[in-house]
Amino acid sequence: MHLPAAVSTYFTAREPQDGEAFAAAFAPDAVVHDEGQTHQGGPAIRDWWLAAKARYRHRAEPLEAREVGGKTVVRARVTGDFPGSPAVLTFTFGLRDGRITELGVG
Repeated sequence: MHLPAAVSTYFTAREPQDGEAFAAAFAPDAVVHDEGQTHQGGPAIRDWWLAAKARYRHRAEPLEAREVGGKTVVRARVTGDFPGSPAVLTFTFGLRDGRITELGVG
């Protein structure tokens, strides 16, 4: 499956060593919507990612990707320390100039 480079980085980055590369995949004004919260900007998104990794110790394995309405939509199997693991979640990425501008997780 072919994923845009920034989306691939999202799924392959490992904490904490890839924190800067992970944040660099996002545009400076990027927004992430996850678990009813919004995180905006590189530092806030990196902090959200590191906190989620520490809390859930999760990994996401992309199962399929498609383009819908100008966005990259990836269904992925997520495993970790949370009720209902493993779960299949949908990640909706907005991209601009090769970087993630928006991410919704659901």
